[in-house]
Amino acid sequence: MTLKILNIEGCKLPLLFNMRNKMRKLTIKELNRPSLEEFKKTEKIGLVIILDNIRSLNNIGSVFRTSDAFLVEKVFLCGISTPPPHPEIHKTALGAEDSVEWEYCTSPMDAISRLSEEGWTIVGIEQVEKSIMLGEFIPDKGKKYALILGNEVKGVMQEAIDQCDFCLEIPQQGTKHSLNISVSAGIVIWHFYSRMME
Repeated sequence: MTLKILNIEGCKLPLLFNMRNKMRKLTIKELNRPSLEEFKKTEKIGLVIILDNIRSLNNIGSVFRTSDAFLVEKVFLCGISTPPPHPEIHKTALGAEDSVEWEYCTSPMDAISRLSEEGWTIVGIEQVEKSIMLGEFIPDKGKKYALILGNEVKGVMQEAIDQCDFCLEIPQQGTKHSLNISVSAGIVIWHFYSRMME
């Protein structure tokens, strides 16, 4: 195996050459997954997710699975967002609904109000006037963030946007200017995780 370091725009990246037919998938044991008990004791990043009236149970399950992968502290299910246990949530969460803490609120405003009082920075993930493009935002490791993800059709409700400290927007170039909520969650949660773990 040959290891070569290339300097790309000031960032040194290791590039592996001659790897064809030399890679092997890791076994479940080699992945060294924590048990449910170990995971619950693991320190999480200062991030919670507020689901604003999400109608698809598959989307809810996907958010749980992503939250498990990237150490999200808690998921708030609000309004019509169905809470676990439910077989359709489990289908995509694959058990992450048991590892990630969650709470049901009748309205997103209940979760926002409480988290705001507790010192969380409230962030809408939405296309609004004066939104900040996701790639331009670097989270402050000393702060705690509550991200609001909106309904598949209506997005984040205006009442919730009015209570946000700011909104982040995922830049897009296509004709739809719209992403599935589970895709948006994955992009944004990874952005926060990757920078808060540096």
